[in-house]
Amino acid sequence: MRMRVDQVADAIYLNLTDRDIKDSEDVADGVVVDYDVEGRLVGIEILDVSKRADDPAVLRQFSFEFPTLG
Repeated sequence: MRMRVDQVADAIYLNLTDRDIKDSEDVADGVVVDYDVEGRLVGIEILDVSKRADDPAVLRQFSFEFPTLG
């Protein structure tokens, strides 16, 4: 699992797996969910994240990867 913070795009992407993205779906305003060919969740993107955060300055601290499980 990886989380990327894109300061320029003002977005966060939570990548849950390394599977290829087949489809994407807007599930809420500024929230996009990605699926693989079998319909399994691959990742979640949150747009305009600085407007959604209580403290947008905190987002500048993040750009890290979580270890892969299993």
